[in-house]
Amino acid sequence: MAVFETSRALTEGARFNPTTLFTRIAGAVMAWNDRRMTRKALSTLTARELEDIGLSRGDIANM
Repeated sequence: MAVFETSRALTEGARFNPTTLFTRIAGAVMAWNDRRMTRKALSTLTARELEDIGLSRGDIANM
C-alpha cells in the first residue's frame, strides 16, 4: 500500500532567492528591449518591404 505525504507547508520550496529575482527582472528588461528594437527597425521599412515579409503597418504594434 502506498502512502502519500500531504502535510507539507504551502511555502516549502518557494523561498526568496535574490539571484532568481534579479535574473527574472533582467530577462524581462532584455525581452522588452528586443521587442522595442524590432518595432523600431520594422517602422523604418516601407509598406512594400513589410508586404514582402508578410506584415502590415498595423502588425508592428503587436510585436
